[in-house]
Amino acid sequence: MPESHISFTHRAPSASDFASLRALVGWTNPALPIIQDSISSSLFWVSVYVQDKLIGCGRVIGDGAMYFYVQDVIVHPNYQHMGLASKIMESINQYIAANCPSGSTVGLFAAKGKEAFYLKHGFELRNGQDLGLGMCKFI
Repeated sequence: MPESHISFTHRAPSASDFASLRALVGWTNPALPIIQDSISSSLFWVSVYVQDKLIGCGRVIGDGAMYFYVQDVIVHPNYQHMGLASKIMESINQYIAANCPSGSTVGLFAAKGKEAFYLKHGFELRNGQDLGLGMCKFI
């Protein structure tokens, strides 16, 4: 697909489009009102479209002061391996550079097997030796 047909925006997608994209990559979704609340609470969005079809996204969430988290970097399976995820991360890194004060922390949880991708974009592994391993709790 010619790159001229692909557009990037810093607006959040609709809850239904976001849920559909998440489902396409095998992620579980909560109810749409919860997704909408999450979308509205985000600090920054990158949404990628072909015409009016959402094919990729990424966002930054957090408190906007000390803690920032890269979340939901997703590319539609039919559009993977075109460099779109890297462009999403470049935009996110620009936001981080402009908006995260010195001393703040930017974190993320990489999907299994995607760690090398985030290493290329300036993130480091938490190997458990200096800082402990990352952990999470699913509800």
